[in-house]
Amino acid sequence: MKFGRQRPEEPEINLIPFIDVLLVILIFLMLTTTYSRFTELQLSLPVADAEALRERPQEIVVAIAADGRYAINRTPLTARGVEAVAQALRPLAVEGSVLVVSADAAAPVQAVISVLDAARREGLTRITFAAQTSSALGAP
Repeated sequence: MKFGRQRPEEPEINLIPFIDVLLVILIFLMLTTTYSRFTELQLSLPVADAEALRERPQEIVVAIAADGRYAINRTPLTARGVEAVAQALRPLAVEGSVLVVSADAAAPVQAVISVLDAARREGLTRITFAAQTSSALGAP
């Protein structure tokens, strides 16, 4: 009688079935993939002049400080009312111009509303708000 310890059998990993399954999946994907053919349509693409400058609309930048002070195109305004802002926007408001409202995060909401009201009075309908990305603030 042999009472010695038997060595446990080492598990064997057989890679051949795994490779067979991967080849079947690869063949399946190759057969079912559709390739778009651009030659089926006869297209006449437009020609672009790389040296021509893009036509950008005139921008009117209204900055609003945290204490409610205004500056239009880097020119500070002394008054803070809707009429004062409208009067300052009047000579700058031309057809197709864009109003960019750049307000401090702590600026009063009423100051922003006053700028929007002045823009409406002067017929400025294209309005956008400037924002800062979170990466510029140092946030993760």
